[in-house]
Amino acid sequence: MKPINRQQLLMRSIDVEKLIESDHPARAIWEMLGQVDLSRFEEGIQAVEGRAGQATVSPRLLAALWIYSCSEGISSARELSRMCEYEPGCQWLTGMETINHHTLSDFRVEHKDALDGLFIQVLGLLSVEGLVDLKQVTQDGTKIKANAGKDTFRREERVKQHLAMAREQIQAMEDPRSEVLTQRVARARERALREKKQRLEFALEELKRVQESKPEKEKTEARVSLTDPQARVMKTGEGGWAPSYNVQVCTDTAQGIIVDVAATQAGNDRDQLSPAINRLQQRVGSPEQILTDTAYVSHGSIETAVKEGIDLIAPVANAVPDPQQYERRGIGSGFHAEAFRYEAGQNQYVCPADKILKCTGKQRYAGRIKWRYQAAPSECQRCRFKDQCCPTVKSRRITRSEDSPAVKAFLSKMETPEAKETYRKRGPVAEFVNAWLKEKLGLRQFRLRGLAKVQIECLWVSLTYNIQQWIRLRWRSRFATA
Repeated sequence: MKPINRQQLLMRSIDVEKLIESDHPARAIWEMLGQVDLSRFEEGIQAVEGRAGQATVSPRLLAALWIYSCSEGISSARELSRMCEYEPGCQWLTGMETINHHTLSDFRVEHKDALDGLFIQVLGLLSVEGLVDLKQVTQDGTKIKANAGKDTFRREERVKQHLAMAREQIQAMEDPRSEVLTQRVARARERALREKKQRLEFALEELKRVQESKPEKEKTEARVSLTDPQARVMKTGEGGWAPSYNVQVCTDTAQGIIVDVAATQAGNDRDQLSPAINRLQQRVGSPEQILTDTAYVSHGSIETAVKEGIDLIAPVANAVPDPQQYERRGIGSGFHAEAFRYEAGQNQYVCPADKILKCTGKQRYAGRIKWRYQAAPSECQRCRFKDQCCPTVKSRRITRSEDSPAVKAFLSKMETPEAKETYRKRGPVAEFVNAWLKEKLGLRQFRLRGLAKVQIECLWVSLTYNIQQWIRLRWRSRFATA
């Protein structure tokens, strides 16, 4: 057998240009970033050519490395730094140089506005190549786990205790009688303690927002994570509950390109359509038609779509009344709301005992009007059916909702075969994108913490996805033609 000698050094000549094939994704990423304006990434660079100072790494290279890393499912700055030492795509991009993981990590989170601009510029290039037309888009949400554990959630009392301990430790570090440490270790400990103190102070502020959203009796039970205070416990797709963010993804149906992405703290999608339309209009313009699932449909979202001139296509969930609502109020089966007769001419209701319920007022909501009706207390008090109709109140009350013309038109439209056929396009587009982000790009749990940084991570992954689709649909076709 041939011996294996690992106790040796080899000197080899390497042609960097031939490290990767001509159709390697790294070349496509480098080409795409050469077509956009990256000057906003350079605004913080202080080193100037011809003067003293350390030369900085090109933003084009750093952006290309992160996009290539995301395409490989790598979200760790340390791992990306190691990849620069052995992975051919990274070696070709860097020219066989290594890049410190601190440089990579700082670049990823320090240029939110510039990254958002880069995302829009790439969408513009894809639009020029016919991959985006905004004639029809889909809106869908997916839950991504936060970088926080369930056991990190604490009530207000515990958060204040941790904050007091952090302040005491910082004071002890500043005490000249404290243990003697090297200057480097002392600075590192002090920096870590101050960051912990800031995080706990932010956790207290976030806890107040959580308490404001809860009923008075549940305020004392409100909890917040000590590691990622902005994360919320949400129901995941696997059926369990975990600290997560709700990522809203808007996709153009022409070629499946992501045109908008946003991380939110909302546990459901009910109120997310209007903000998504606003973001779309600011980024790329208003779409002609938008497809969503039932979770997004509300009177307010329908009104918003009509106001903005967007054709909303979404199934309507049939309202299922709570079967126990009448039992809790002690109302008999013969005196449910459907047993009362409405007289439109007089705008009043007549109960099964022929008592009149007159209109007592109305309240306007987005897309509907809610009318209130009530019987005279004197009539109900002497009615022989009071124990079956309104045993816990003086007189019977009923409400009636009336949809706006826009909502009525939407409901009628969704009954047509054309609308139902159009809606069938939503699943293959929206669900495919969510699956790709999770399976191919590894976006199952965020690496970063905090809503702002989580949004940055969403932008990097979505930008990577769009460039991957460009490579598949346009860039590689050049080599196939050749």
